Formats: sequence, structure tokens, C-alpha cells
Amino acid sequence: MSILAAASEGGGAALDQVIGMTVAAAIVSVALLWIGYQHRQRRITWLNNLAERLGRTFNRPPWVALQVLMFTATLVCALFGFIWDVSLHIGKGRDPGPLANPAHYFILVGLFMLFIAGVSAVVLPYDKPGPSAVRITRHWYAPVGGLLMSACGLYALIGFPLDDIWHRIFGQDVTLWGPTHLMLIGGAGLSLIAVLFLEYEGRRAMVVEGQPPPADGHLIKMLRYLSFGGLAVGLSVFQIEYDFGVEQFRLVLQPMMIAGAGALAMVAARYVLGRGAAIAAALLSVVLRGGVSFMVGPVLGGPYSWFPLYLGAAVVVELLALTPLFKRHIAFGAIAGILVGTVGLWLESFWIAAVYHYPWPVSMWPEGLAMSVPVAVTMGICGALLAMVLTGTRLPRPAVGITCVVLAVLAIAGSVANGLHTTVPEHATAAFALTEQPAEPGQRQVSADVRITPVDLVGDDPEWVSILSWQGGLAHDRGLVIDTLEKVGPGHYRSTRPVPVWGSWKTLLRVQDGRTMAGVPIYLPDDPGIGAKGVAAESTFTRDFVPEITILQRERNFNHPSWLFSVAGLVVLCCTLALIAALTWGAGRINRGDAIAAQLRAPEPGVLPRT
Repeated sequence: MSILAAASEGGGAALDQVIGMTVAAAIVSVALLWIGYQHRQRRITWLNNLAERLGRTFNRPPWVALQVLMFTATLVCALFGFIWDVSLHIGKGRDPGPLANPAHYFILVGLFMLFIAGVSAVVLPYDKPGPSAVRITRHWYAPVGGLLMSACGLYALIGFPLDDIWHRIFGQDVTLWGPTHLMLIGGAGLSLIAVLFLEYEGRRAMVVEGQPPPADGHLIKMLRYLSFGGLAVGLSVFQIEYDFGVEQFRLVLQPMMIAGAGALAMVAARYVLGRGAAIAAALLSVVLRGGVSFMVGPVLGGPYSWFPLYLGAAVVVELLALTPLFKRHIAFGAIAGILVGTVGLWLESFWIAAVYHYPWPVSMWPEGLAMSVPVAVTMGICGALLAMVLTGTRLPRPAVGITCVVLAVLAIAGSVANGLHTTVPEHATAAFALTEQPAEPGQRQVSADVRITPVDLVGDDPEWVSILSWQGGLAHDRGLVIDTLEKVGPGHYRSTRPVPVWGSWKTLLRVQDGRTMAGVPIYLPDDPGIGAKGVAAESTFTRDFVPEITILQRERNFNHPSWLFSVAGLVVLCCTLALIAALTWGAGRINRGDAIAAQLRAPEPGVLPRT
């Protein structure tokens, strides 16, 4: 209880904020339950009337149209909140409290809207919504997509209180890849698959026997293309630290994540929406992600961020679709994955080299391909399986489909485990000579001459040797300065621009070469809120290389049993796997529902159908 009650600046939220957020969530939940109960009892009509009006506008059943509209708003709202939140942490540092961070409101509202959209899809239908609907009571059936949306939204929302508990135990892990942070973004990202299921269930429910599917207007067509672009964006949220240039993990993980997201989204888009759909989805993902980046950076004054284009993946998928292989879904997904994980990444690398802080060095490509290709192949197959569900094509035997999903999970897990494996060199040091540079009164800017010992610690083609200055405040260079050092000799590097060593700035030398990933503090301010002493930027000094995490995540509390962190992470992992299993179950149920409906419509042997 003492652990959970503790709330320092680097720990959990203040008790009054916890109570306030709990009361607000309880009030909203009770109100939603009351509205849902009243609707199911047919005591209110306004909810059904609103849904039917939107249904006529979007040419979809009421239990789909309202949810698609809400989900679109959810995607934009939560995505904006996520990226703004990361931007604020990079530029300003930790939160004084969850309610003091304006980005958290967008995240919370977006995730609540996601949950509400899913619950409303469960509550709205008076009649059975298609052959795959799940029976809840005697006369109440819910669409599979609605149940899965609710599960994704609930999973993400649970991440909020668990995140506070996590901070109270382990301190603030100022990184996107904290376990509870992954719950938030994982639930939101996987919900893209759930909404695709729901939209398909609605479109199928409108098909009259013997008649073609209802025609889509321009608006619904745009939303369908946007859904696959949004799928690519949703799976790209895991890369946001790389987009800002403050990745706290090895660079080799970035191409793997791009290849996996691109293979799944582009393969599915091409099958479901037809020729040119992969390129259209990639372009819409650029519009969506670019619009949010523009709002966070130039408009709100946060650090700039970039984003993958996925055009390389889209192009190779479209070209492969011109071959006869397109008729064989699983084979197509596998070959498309190989092309996305090789040619697609090569094309993407030109964009990465042009705008990102850290291009992909040639020395990284062998390991990068070894990680990216298996992930892209398995995700490409999963994209093909997803497309089969969304087009009413009979899936292979359940054992085959489940095996494909399991292989994808294992490929991702193996690649991530390899990417997280780092080493810190022993007895390695960096000697600094700092030269004063012109600066505003009260500020201090320096250039750095760095000599690394041993001189062969860094090879000729490292991922990076750079100086990072961050959390300096948005008013000062947007709180982020990244300088890739110039090599002038063996183990000898120089800065190419002044770096700040004053105020709230945290400035460090970063080295990543293969599995070597370490840092040296140059300047760290006193931080009485977490009891951390500062590190002075003297004119000359020599310091040891240490794990970067001890510098970048000063707020983390390492005074706990090692097993506790592992167990907590394992719990989050199991919950995520359960959500993936639920989505896999949903895909199978929808596809089996299609097969049953087709059998019911098929004429008896020897009996001609009526004309």
C-alpha cells in the first residue's frame, strides 16, 4: 500500500486528480449504461432515430453508420493526442500530473469515443445483425465488430489507471514503449481491424438475395479507403519516437515495423478495394499523419516529426497484383511480404535518408532484412487473410489461419527481442572539450570535441554518434536539438552546431553501433522532484559510457525486485495476446457466418432456382 500511495513528481498522479478522473469516468459510464438500457427497453427513440438518419446518409445499417462516424472522429482525436503527448514529453519533460497535460484530454476522449462506438454497435440493433452475430440474450444479438471494438476500447482505457499504478511502482518511464503505454496505443491500433469487421458486417447485412451489394457514394468510398490508410497509421504509432528522432531503442527495429505495417495494410487494401487501392491508402495515410504532424509541430510549437510513406510497399503490392499470383491469397500475401520487406524498404529508405535524423546505414541492412522479411511475410499473409474475411472469401481451415497468426506473433516477438538486445561497453570513456558559443543572457551554448576510448569502439558505419539535447522547453528550439557528430579521426568527433547546456535541458552523447548502445551525460540539471543531482558541463571532463536508459529515463525507479517488472510486463503481454486472439476468433466467426448464409441460399440438389 505504501508503494501505491506514493506520488512524487516522478511517480503517480496526485490523489485529488485520481479521485476526479475516477468520479468523471463513473458518471460517464453510468450515463451510458442508462441510455443503453433505455434504448433496449424501447423507452427512448432519439438514439435509434439518429442512427437511422446517419444510416440513410452513409447507406449502411444504423448500427454501423453512427459507429463509423464516431470512429473516424476517434481516430483523428486519439492520434492527435498521442503525437502531441509524445511531443510535449520530448520538448518539456514529464507531466506535473495527468490533468495538467492537455494532450491527455484528447487521448482520453478519443479512447472513450472508441469504447462508446463499440458499445453502441452492440446496443443499437433490435434485430439480428447478420448471420455471424453473437447472441447476448434471447432477443438480443450483437455484431462481432461491435464486440471487438468495445474490447479494444476497454483494453486501451484500462491502460490509463494501470499507467498511474505503474508510475507509482516503477517511476515515470518517459518512453512510448512502456508496457502500459503499449496498452493504450495497442488497443487503439488494433481497433482498426474491428471497425473493418463491423463495416463489412453492415454491408453484408444490406445485401438482398439475388441482388448486388448496395452502391457506395463518394463519401463512404473515401471513408473505406481512409480506413486502410488509417490501419497503416494505427500500426505506425509504435514508431513515433523514431519519427521525432529520439528513439530509445536500436534503429534496426524501425524498418521491421514499417515492413510489417505496410505489408498487412497494403495487401488487405488491394484485395478489398481493387486496383490502385494500396497507393490510395498510402497517400491517405500521408495526409492523415502529415496533417497531425503539422498541427503538433508548426502550429502548436512542438518538435517536428516525420512519418513513413508506405509508398514503396504500396507500389510493389500493386505491381505484384498484376500477376496470376493475385488469385492465390496466402501465396500472394507471402510473396508481397518478401517484396515489401526488401524492395519496399529500399524505396522507403530514400525518404528516411532525406528527412529523418538517422538514415539506415549500409551496415544495418543484413540484420534489418533478417528481422524485416519474416515479419513482412507473416503480416502479408495476415493481410491476405483479413482481406478474405472482408470480401466473403472462404478462409482455409481454422488450423491454417490460426497458425499464420501465431507465426506472425512469433516473428514480431523474435524480431523485437533481438532488437531490444543491447550491450554497454565496459571501461569505455568519452573525453570532452567544450567551447563556449554565443548565447542569449542566462543561457549557455557550447560546441563539443569528443574523443572516445577505445578508439575502435565505434566502427566506420554506425547507426549514430550524436548529441541529443531535449526537454529544454518549447520556447527554446522547440525543446529538441539533435546533432550528428562529424568524425575527424579514429575515435575523434566534433559537433556541427551549438548544443544547449543550461536550464532544464538534458544533453548527452549517444552512440549506437550494432548492438552497442550507450550514452554519456554532458549536462543534466538538478531535479529535486525525483531527488536527482545535476551533472555539470565543465569545460573539459571525461566520463564513462552508461546505459542510455539511466539518462533518458531519470524518473524511473530501479529500487524494486527485478522479477516484479518482468511479471508486470508479462501480464500486459498476455492481455495483448488475448486481444489478438479475440480478433482472430472474430475473423473466423464472420467468415463462417458467410459460409452458413451461402449454404442457406444455395438451392437443393436437382432443384432449379426460381427466376
